[in-house]
Order: sequence, then structure tokens, then C-alpha cells
Amino acid sequence: MPFDGSVVHSVVSELNNKLMNGRIEKIYQPEKDELIIAVRSNKENYKLLLSSSPMYPRIHLTELSKQNPMVAPSFCMLLRKHLTGSRISSIKQPDYERIVEITFDCIDELGYSNTKTLVIEIMGRHSNIIFIDKENNKIIDCIKRVSFEISSVREILPGRTYVYPPSGGKQEVPKANPLLLDADSFIKDISNLNGSMKAEKYFMNRYNGISPIISREVCYNSGIDLDTDLTKIDFSKLSSLYSSCERLINQAKNDEYVPNMILENDAPIDFSCFDLTAYNGYAKRYFNSISTAVEAFYGEKDLKDRLKQRYGDIQRIISSRLDRSYKKLEKLQDDLTQAQNSDIFKIYGELITANIHSISKGQQAIAVMNYYSPECESIEIPLDIQLSPAANAQRYFKQYGKSKTALKLIDQQFKDANEEIKYLEAQLDNLDKCTEELEINEIRNELAEQGYISTRKAIKAKQTKLSKPMHFTSSAGIDIYVGKNNMQNDYLTLKLAVVSDIWLHTKDIPGSHVIVKLDGKPLDDETLVEAATLAAYYSKAKLSTKVPVDYTPKRNVKKPSGAKPGMVIYEGYRTIFIDPNEKLIKALKKNS
Repeated sequence: MPFDGSVVHSVVSELNNKLMNGRIEKIYQPEKDELIIAVRSNKENYKLLLSSSPMYPRIHLTELSKQNPMVAPSFCMLLRKHLTGSRISSIKQPDYERIVEITFDCIDELGYSNTKTLVIEIMGRHSNIIFIDKENNKIIDCIKRVSFEISSVREILPGRTYVYPPSGGKQEVPKANPLLLDADSFIKDISNLNGSMKAEKYFMNRYNGISPIISREVCYNSGIDLDTDLTKIDFSKLSSLYSSCERLINQAKNDEYVPNMILENDAPIDFSCFDLTAYNGYAKRYFNSISTAVEAFYGEKDLKDRLKQRYGDIQRIISSRLDRSYKKLEKLQDDLTQAQNSDIFKIYGELITANIHSISKGQQAIAVMNYYSPECESIEIPLDIQLSPAANAQRYFKQYGKSKTALKLIDQQFKDANEEIKYLEAQLDNLDKCTEELEINEIRNELAEQGYISTRKAIKAKQTKLSKPMHFTSSAGIDIYVGKNNMQNDYLTLKLAVVSDIWLHTKDIPGSHVIVKLDGKPLDDETLVEAATLAAYYSKAKLSTKVPVDYTPKRNVKKPSGAKPGMVIYEGYRTIFIDPNEKLIKALKKNS
């Protein structure tokens, strides 16, 4: 379900239970539209995430750790100045709107107490985080400044008086707070409707924070069709509709939430703070808190979208170079076909020389017996009318010699083109495995070193922190490491692994280097299958079946001199065929 009024209400309830009177320890702004506030409350440490992302705006407690910019943005610095050391005095949701107000008791530089408020508006692409001086209701600043040039409805700038966004949109009648719903006002409102009103649309149009899924749930539980015109139904059905709505509202009033995520084929398709009967028949995963449900649903999607935005330029450059390499390979194939047919030029030269006495200058062609053919059939040889017979023979001998030389060059160019394609396809695969900006920067810097992108597009500041490969523990308790980019792959294979460890990689398919750290233990079949599954899953063939995975002791793996990052050769290997199994991957213990 969307991050609607019901979800906001459940989040506010959780935050009030856990953060009330909590002390603000630290404030971070890892993204241009996102804050993380570290709060110490009831002897526990919490991280509160506030996001005004146009795609996934939300507020909830989080366990995620994000890399922060080297220099904090100005909005973050402003919040640190005013809020560090302050205490949370209230967390409210006005009128069941998609708005959260967090009020802080602060102490200024002179030691005077004052009150500040952070308002989080969860409104899709209009989402914002606004910092307000509570005493005069003036905007101090906001994470997204909105002038009248951007929005003619509402200006959000420092110094302006804060006003709530219009709740009714373009409607003449403002929306009501559903928590104040009662039977008399419900019946009266429907009886005063002008024109037809479908049951599904009514709740969304008349009440704050009601999303389509909640509106459908109310209709579903009352047995009323979504398209039913409310102005034409009898009192008993209207009473049933009110009772259905009242049940959900009472659950919200009493904080009777059942955070869950709805799954289809093991993939999340929705989440809810209620146990919706409209989703009966679907698999559901239940959570102890709404924050964990929201993070499970949105966290990975948001991270992937943000990373794709960051590496989009690299992806375009690699794809462009790959297209050129594919075309070059096609051209080389044509040249190779021509060069492989070069023996006919030698035969032409030999036959012209053997029949030179019967050729006159100015002839366009000559038909002679081909003594080099088993059938000794007649063959017609084209001639240059400007050349003598001897010169025509020499011309064909030269063409034969050039083709032989070209064959050697084409062979090397073929190898180079295939190596480049292999390298670039591996980099595209590496980009898909990135889970943090540091890993993207490593790929960017590597591509600059290899000459694929300009050095000015590389991250010039020297990275003091290196990204870490993935670390899993097998069912037998054996450590398995999986690289996510070439730097990690080289580290695993050339530095971390010892000669007796097992090295795995998909056969002739771009993918991760996988290392099984045996530490003197024997390699059991179950660990081998699990490590091979990881190699297949973290490769370009993750959606395929029967993926070939080579494995060999690390002693058999070598890096040739001058080879590109992540490129190795190996021998003495065996091959196992694997169906990438996401359930098995999730079952393996992943270490931080």
C-alpha cells in the first residue's frame, strides 16, 4: 500500500513509544533528500530515517548504515547547530494526513530554551522536510526549497510562514479526519452528495490519508462492489459499509496494527499496517514493527534506484564501448573470411605463370585448366588489362602475401576484441552488484585507469577506505567470500586466498570470484554446492539454469602479466552445473 495516513499513524505510534524524550546525538544527510537522526532514548540507540524522495518518501526507524558525504550539506549543518543535544517533546500526525511533526526542546547558544519542529510531508514528488521555529511558525529552512516559480500553490522558503498543504486538492469540500468519523455524519454526508459517487472513490475523496487499497478493503469487507453508486444503495448496505470502515478506524485508534508484507512468488508486491483480507490467498510475511516492514519493502528498492542514478553515466559509456566492440568483431569476422580464402590468389598466380605464353596484354580474363584441383576442371582468372601477364601474376602473389599477414593480425585483433568484450561485460555485471557508492567509485576509477572514461570523471580524492566483498557462512560453518567488483575479486584471489583454498567462477560468463576459506578443513559436497550457487547467482547468468561453474584450488589460479583487473587464468579445474537458487542464497548466513 502507499505510505498513506494509516501507515503514517502506525509509524507515529511506534515513534512515540520508542523516541519520546529521546536525546538527539547526531544528524546525517547521506542523500540530498534524506536525513538520518541518531536518537538516544530509554538507554537504547535508534536511527530515524526521514526521506523526501519523490519515489519512496517515508519516515521510519532504520538499521541501515549509509556512507555520508565528506562535507555535510548546509541543511544538515543547520540541523546539527539547532538540534544536536535537544530532546524530542512530541511526535504528531495532524488530521490523519501524510504529515509528521517532530517537536524538539532546544537550548540556544545563550542558554535559552526554545522549540523547533521538523515537518515531514510525504506527498510523492512534492515530499519535503521542513524545519520550523515553533514559536512564530516561520520556516527556518527546508531540504527542498519551493518558490512560486516552481509551485503556484504554496511557497516553501526560509522566512515564510509555514502552512499545511491543501488537504482537499481541487475539491470544493475539504477532506475530513477519518478518526473523527461517526455514523450520523457518515450517513448525512452521503445523503448530501451531488451526483453519483462510486464506493471505491468515496473514502479517498472525502477523508484524509485514505489510499485506494484501504478504500477497497472497506468495500470488500462490507460486501459492496467497488463501482456501486452510494447515492443509490439502501440503508442496510450503507450501515454495513460504515461498520466496515469503523472497524479499521478503531484498529488505528487502538494501535492494533499487524505490520506485514505481501509476497507473490517470494517477491514483495505490497505492505500494510493492517492484515488486509483483500490479500487473502497471498503469502504474507509478518513483522514486529511497522518500521521493519517499511524498510524491508522500500529499503532495497530505494538503494538500487539511487545507485543506478549514480552509475548511469558509467553504464552508458560501457554500453557504447560494447556496441563498438561487437561491431568491430563482426567486421573482423568478414575480414577473416576473406583472409582465409587467400589461397586462391596463390593458385591464380601460379596458373598465370604456367600459361604466360598464351596470355596477351589487354585480356580481361583467361580460362585455364586448374591443375591444383582434384577434378582438374577449367577455371577463369580475372586479369587487369593495364598489366602484362607477368605483372598480373605478381599482383596475385602480393595479394596472397598480404592476406597471410592480415590473417595473423586479425587473429590477434580477434583476441583483443573478445578480451575487451569480456572485460566490459564483467564491468556491467559488477555495476549491478554494487550496494554502496564506494564500490561505484572503485569501478569508475578503474575505468579511468584503463582509458575508458576521462580522468576528470574519476574520483580524484584518494580512497582511504576500501569496499569489502560479501561474506557468507556455509551450512557447515565454512567462510565463503564473494567479490562485487574487480578490485574485490583481485583482493580475494591474490591476497586473501591461500593455495589450499577453493576458487570458483562461472565458466566463460562474467561473474564474481568466489573463495572458500577451508582453513585446513576438507571441502564437503554441501559447501561446494553452496559456493557454486553463490558464483552462479552473482554472475550474468543468475536468471539461467544449469549454469557451469568451474572450481579449483587457488594454487591453480594465476594472473598473467599485464592482465586487466579481475582477469585471471586457471588450470586443473572441474565443473559443476548449478541452478541459481535465491532461496538458498537467503538461507546462507550473510555476515556484515
